[in-house]
Amino acid sequence: MPPASRSSQESAPPAAILYLFATGFLFSCLDSSAKYLVLSGIPTAFISWMRFVEHTLLVLIFFRPWSNPAVFKVRSIPLQFIRGLCLFGSTFFNFYALQTMQLGETITINFAAPMVIAALAGPFLGEWAGWRRWAAIIVAFVGVLIIARPGFGTLNPGLPYSIAAMLSYSFYVLLTRRMAATETPESLIFFSALAPAILMSPAITQAVIPETPLQIVLLLSLGVFGGLGHFLIILAYRKATTAALAPYPFLQIIWMLAFGYFVFDQFPDVYTLCGAVIIIGSGLYVVHRERRSRIRD
Repeated sequence: MPPASRSSQESAPPAAILYLFATGFLFSCLDSSAKYLVLSGIPTAFISWMRFVEHTLLVLIFFRPWSNPAVFKVRSIPLQFIRGLCLFGSTFFNFYALQTMQLGETITINFAAPMVIAALAGPFLGEWAGWRRWAAIIVAFVGVLIIARPGFGTLNPGLPYSIAAMLSYSFYVLLTRRMAATETPESLIFFSALAPAILMSPAITQAVIPETPLQIVLLLSLGVFGGLGHFLIILAYRKATTAALAPYPFLQIIWMLAFGYFVFDQFPDVYTLCGAVIIIGSGLYVVHRERRSRIRD
């Protein structure tokens, strides 16, 4: 690979980094809003349904498929809906976890996703991990154990939901990688919201009228936070490669810790912080290995 081309693969323009930093802010707003609403007594299933219904409506308004139906043309409807179900699982389980877990704890567990993706990329995508990546995956698992501390005190009831959310997100990313070459970006962002909205439509029976103006605003903002966040991700990856941007999603922990402290007066304990350092370090190592592999190719 020529030096100029190699340099472009390794670096990310400031605009792309800014998009991802803003995405972390929006997703932190989403999680914080959901946590606030759940703690206010609004059913988690209804909150999840509202998030995806709003997302679906925003995509329809923004992309106007009636003016250009080709952008929503799909090759595999089953895979589109399975991918949407994975995103639903990531959101739904995460909202349940937020009932008892801090924002910093849930995002730390989610940072284990790159290692899970690296482990499963072999059977799913034919991208087999070497022993160094497997070592990083094992180290990241140790980080999760430090946070969970099984056998030491009471296990946080939200932890299994947080792990389920992380696994759902990992499969969502794997399917996105697999489908990106054959499906349009517009169809990917649309069906990822439509499938959960249809699946969770019975949740309308659990609808609760918000009691305060703040609850109304937050409930109506969920789709904006989620939909705009995913749109900024698309813009970011149009400006830079996956390898160049891979380290920057970890910046979201800054927003999550800030929201947790200033909104909910919570800050992770020393075990969670230690686990976060280990998981993030393992993730950055995997990113480094993938980048070197791409450069050699």
